[in-house]
Amino acid sequence: MNFSYWEYKTWLSEVDFTIIGSGIVGLNCAMRLQQRFPKSKILVLERGMLPNGASTKNAGFACFGSLSEILDDLKTHSEKEVLELVQKRNEGLQLLRKNLGDKTIDYVHNGGYELFTQEDTTLYEECISKRKQINRLLQPVFKEDVFLEKGNIFNFENIQNQYIINQFEGQINTGKMMEALLRKVLILGIKILNHCFVQDIRDLGTSVEIATDDFTFTTNKVMVATNGFASQLGIKQVKPARAQVLITKPIKNLDIKGTFHLDKGYYYFRNIENRILLGGGRNLDIKAEETTKLEQTKLVQDTLEKLLSETILPKTQFEIEHRWSGIMGVGKQKKTIVRQLSDNVFCGVRLGGMGVAIGSLVGMELADLL
Repeated sequence: MNFSYWEYKTWLSEVDFTIIGSGIVGLNCAMRLQQRFPKSKILVLERGMLPNGASTKNAGFACFGSLSEILDDLKTHSEKEVLELVQKRNEGLQLLRKNLGDKTIDYVHNGGYELFTQEDTTLYEECISKRKQINRLLQPVFKEDVFLEKGNIFNFENIQNQYIINQFEGQINTGKMMEALLRKVLILGIKILNHCFVQDIRDLGTSVEIATDDFTFTTNKVMVATNGFASQLGIKQVKPARAQVLITKPIKNLDIKGTFHLDKGYYYFRNIENRILLGGGRNLDIKAEETTKLEQTKLVQDTLEKLLSETILPKTQFEIEHRWSGIMGVGKQKKTIVRQLSDNVFCGVRLGGMGVAIGSLVGMELADLL
């Protein structure tokens, strides 16, 4: 790229810290670094016009896991590990709300609901029978029962008679959250360059060389916060996981309020401005959804529309207004990867679909590795 002297000196010379990814993790890392090293020059590189992974594309759930998700996690994690996961997610949510303010991010506490289809009898009965056990497990974090039972108050169809309610779950406006984070970062003097696709990172020992699709420069330290795209930078413990989403046009007299989970969290929906936002379905073809392509597939979109018409809005006319996809970072374990990769390169990735909950905390932890 043909940089002027002024451009090079202002943006790309004598950079102390370069953060790759301007999502929740990257921006919180940048703010923490500026707090710790106030005289440092911090640069954030972002591949998209906006944060291009999941930070601006998620459903806005302020959640830490449904009952069936927690039971599923206990099959591959110890009770201690699951408790630590939930505690970290809860701490991250409180940090997000404290940093930005509930009013700024439109935080609403309508509770979370887990639904079970009529075919999900085995899962439903397991959740009902183990609800008290999980409440006891989570008692050290919340000091009272998290999961309660309630009847079908929203008149959904083709589901079991009872919901499992998570009384500590809420929802936010994802766009307003990211707008507030970007505003805070820019006020602090942290620089952001968009449309920068990082192709290679070379730790030279005394500095790091970063090659993008347009230019190459050096920086003292690099913090990788690309989550779902982490494997493209050589972090193989993270796989991309595409989440497809749709939203309806406004629906008159919509009385559904809350965040809702179905099928171990593989489907999720919520109300927003008299609309229903619905996402999920990657379990229909896990391999096909292990991609970084921000596209939609007929299989998933047709299934989401069928769920809307047969279960969520069975007696209501609706139209789909918009569809999109986001890229999460997942792996064999739910625990995030926050570690040093080489002398001058560090990463905070694999958020497992819980970026809203843990992104703020992971960003701080990443900065604190230094």
